Amino acid sequence: MTTKSKISKAMIFSLSIVVLIVADQITKYITRHYMFHGQSFIIIDGLFNLTFVKNSGVAFGIGANATDYVKKTFFLGFPIVACIILLLLIARGIILNKPLRPIIAYALIFAGAIGNLIDRFYFGFVTDFLDFYWGKAHFPAFNIADSCISVAAGILILDFLLELNHQQKNSHK
Repeated sequence: MTTKSKISKAMIFSLSIVVLIVADQITKYITRHYMFHGQSFIIIDGLFNLTFVKNSGVAFGIGANATDYVKKTFFLGFPIVACIILLLLIARGIILNKPLRPIIAYALIFAGAIGNLIDRFYFGFVTDFLDFYWGKAHFPAFNIADSCISVAAGILILDFLLELNHQQKNSHK
């Protein structure tokens, strides 16, 4: 791969990351400015609401009651370190012309982490608003940043399974 194509690939990844972060922040801004905490709008009755939730914990609100020290250390410190590592993995993947799936996954995780970090730094909580449910069973509310991270996890699992399958096929030859 030429240097020019590597730069083009890096630019596409960078632009995609920025678009995802901006989309995340715009939807969170709209939620915070046009809804009050706990307010819910039915979008698809019995399946999907827009519900403004202030998540002061991590995934699914875990750790919401933790001390400020724990929140600052783990909810801000860990994601910052993770983002640095993710940037290195993305750059390494592009420079060494690695397969795209993991690079895409790292970029999605990075975009999601930055989107949620922005909320934590400015507001002390993450704005969640996508509320899916079936009857009385509710999935915890989430946002676009969380969706990026979840899709990335799926990509990494798929990549792992495909690689495992490839290794098994080659070991039988």
